Amino acid sequence: MADANSNESWQNPLPGVPDVESPFFDRLFNQKQAKPGWYEAAVSLRDKGYAIIDFPDEDFDALADEIKSDLEPRYDFDGWRREGRDRGASLRIQDAWKDNPAVRRVAGSPAILELLEYLYGRPAWPFQTLNFPVGTQQHFHTDAVHFSSIPERFMCGVWVALEDIDSENGPLVYYPGSHKLPIFTNEHIGHFADDWLATGQQTYEPMWRELVEAQGLEREQFHARKGQALIWASNLLHGGERHLDLDRTRWSQVSHYYFDDCLYYTPLNSDPGYGRMYLRDMTNIMTGAQIPNRYLGNDVPKDFIHRMRHGVTIHRDVPDDFNSELYLELHPDVAEAGVDAGEHYLTYGQFERRPYKR
Repeated sequence: MADANSNESWQNPLPGVPDVESPFFDRLFNQKQAKPGWYEAAVSLRDKGYAIIDFPDEDFDALADEIKSDLEPRYDFDGWRREGRDRGASLRIQDAWKDNPAVRRVAGSPAILELLEYLYGRPAWPFQTLNFPVGTQQHFHTDAVHFSSIPERFMCGVWVALEDIDSENGPLVYYPGSHKLPIFTNEHIGHFADDWLATGQQTYEPMWRELVEAQGLEREQFHARKGQALIWASNLLHGGERHLDLDRTRWSQVSHYYFDDCLYYTPLNSDPGYGRMYLRDMTNIMTGAQIPNRYLGNDVPKDFIHRMRHGVTIHRDVPDDFNSELYLELHPDVAEAGVDAGEHYLTYGQFERRPYKR
């Protein structure tokens, strides 16, 4: 009879915590089959909040060259050098995977997805890409305020260098160990997201600066070789250093990943205690499939999603020329959920730029 404490009979009592951040890390990873370098990546992600790996695809150099060649004409380098860098502008293209197969292949690398499932204990899928030709110069932040989940922390990012990067061309920066801090959201900083489209991460930046000082967190730069990738936990504080050498580029790609069987939402735009959560409609960019919001193996009811997404708002009257039939034509999900068109408009549609009259 197997010992009740043996790994063979042991059942994880915290399946709602990513394996790599679980207090049962040792037991979980002792019973996993790891490829070379995987366990070391898990330990680094657990301890530091990030892991540095070599991008595993053999044709990475060709993919990087294809990405740069295709995207380069779409950036305003002259404007960035003239004034954009100094005012903190960040050249980026979001979701280039839609029309660039190489971007999509980097985001959906089977080897990366396999590694992420090993680390987190659930299948991973990419939902967003960002492509940069220069340093972001972005204030340090956690992705957890932008992309969160229930259970929390089932999200991560993978940043990969498409060329060599050092201190002169805007390296990535991060604060090792900061991922172990609590995830702070609107209720913690005293911010009420009554106009949920207006809340940005700058609302959190004073708190993050104070947090770094109070906790004595040390800032590090990632001087990456072309083809090196950095996997980071959703709550790791990270950003972009100032891009000093205007004659150099800093090509890189970020791919963001969620994991199966979660509810997906944006804390920046949510007040759960007030009955409002900005629940996200998610798509696996590799398959094109819509990913349902789920809770403990169950699909979240559509009427609940609508109530939580649109929540409580200041009362406004529906405009006299509002056309319910047209509104429902433009929002078939609202019609399918059986939500009243006027009620939905008052709590959500009023922020859109669509005309709701014939």
